[in-house]
Amino acid sequence: MVGAYARGVEIQPLPHSSPRTAAFFDLDKTVIAKSSTLTFSKSFYHGGLINRRAVLRTAYTQFIYLVGGADHDQMERMREYLSSLCKGWNVQQVREIVAETLHDLIDPLIYDEAASLIEAHHTAGRDVVIVSTSGAEVVEPIGEMLGADRVVATRMVIGEDGCFTGEIGYYAYGPTKAEAVRELAESEGYDLARCYAYSDSVTDIPMLEAVGHPHAVNPDRALRREAVAREWPVLVFNRPVRLKQRLPGLSMPTRPALVAAAAVGAAAATAGLVWYASRRRASALAAAASA
Repeated sequence: MVGAYARGVEIQPLPHSSPRTAAFFDLDKTVIAKSSTLTFSKSFYHGGLINRRAVLRTAYTQFIYLVGGADHDQMERMREYLSSLCKGWNVQQVREIVAETLHDLIDPLIYDEAASLIEAHHTAGRDVVIVSTSGAEVVEPIGEMLGADRVVATRMVIGEDGCFTGEIGYYAYGPTKAEAVRELAESEGYDLARCYAYSDSVTDIPMLEAVGHPHAVNPDRALRREAVAREWPVLVFNRPVRLKQRLPGLSMPTRPALVAAAAVGAAAATAGLVWYASRRRASALAAAASA
């Protein structure tokens, strides 16, 4: 199933009596060859959400991201820019634009090697979880297309008018990704010592450290240094291929199904975020009471 690009990745099926396990995948430059959010800039332009200047700026941001990776400061600037950019966008319109253009834009960017690993982990009995800093309205349909079991993504605050307020309700970045992985392990019964994780960015070291089988994929320079020092496998993915090309019998979700999946996923994730926030508040109160 996997070739030389995945040398060092030993994927063993789980005995029936073993605890559940999962494979956690970063999305951008790990599963797909570009930034998922920035890839839709032209579609958002044609939908009237952004102007030509914003398209050019996102194209430049995409170029910098692809050439040099993104360190903490760059990710923070990107977060601030995107949150201000999407302020006032109608959420349903965003979901519809993503659904209409998803296969044309994202399908050709999916790494064949990543798709093979996802298949191999499913065959071995593991859940596949996409953990991405990109927005949920983009990541959830991509996760649906990839056959992921769960998605963790950044969530923008939605106002009563159904539009983004420009505030970020949950930022899936750095240590927060690791927290989400541990929360999922607790709620789903994953044995993290037997779980796998894949990422290209040094900012995802906390997530990689959280599992027993971390892997650096197309790593930036800082992550490559860390991977070599820690003797983590370093994988090179360089074969983007359409899913329907590599799996001719694959039945892609239809546009209405993708819009519905995004809506259901958003509702479920909102409930999960409420649970997560209440849990954090309860922990803080307990700590204060014991102090």
